[in-house]
Amino acid sequence: MSDLTHFSESGRARMVDVSEKSTTQRVAIASGILRMQLTTLERIRAGGIAKGDVLTVADVGAVMAAKHTPDIIPMCHSIALSGVDVVFSEIVEPDAEGCVGIKAVVTATCVGQTGVEMEALCAANVALLTIYDMCKAIDRGMRIENVQLEEKRGGKSGVWKRGEQR
Repeated sequence: MSDLTHFSESGRARMVDVSEKSTTQRVAIASGILRMQLTTLERIRAGGIAKGDVLTVADVGAVMAAKHTPDIIPMCHSIALSGVDVVFSEIVEPDAEGCVGIKAVVTATCVGQTGVEMEALCAANVALLTIYDMCKAIDRGMRIENVQLEEKRGGKSGVWKRGEQR
């Protein structure tokens, strides 16, 4: 039918059988940005959000999301994650709408037969959604943008990096 492995010969969705694949070190890095008003970023910085330490809670949310990815992505394999690392950085240069932001970069790792791209992407999304949830009372206009895979390593296809032609 196609090169998409999540479909059977008859076109039905299926979980891919990875039992014949080699076990290798797998790494995936995903990122995303939450745009917000400068005053919102300043309150996050100052610890002035009533719900608590925003970035600490978002970090925990990201790890939980990575661990539960197969519970929400139907054909995703359960993976024994080796690690999930979350790094937040501020984007202080305003965009065209005058919004600044917080960038989340998530690195997920495992030793297994399939990659951790979905875990990294899910974790990046949940990190940003957690920040949104904790700050929505003061800035409902926040927006998530550019959630994307930045890099993946391991397995038969080797290394892939955003911006490199393959």
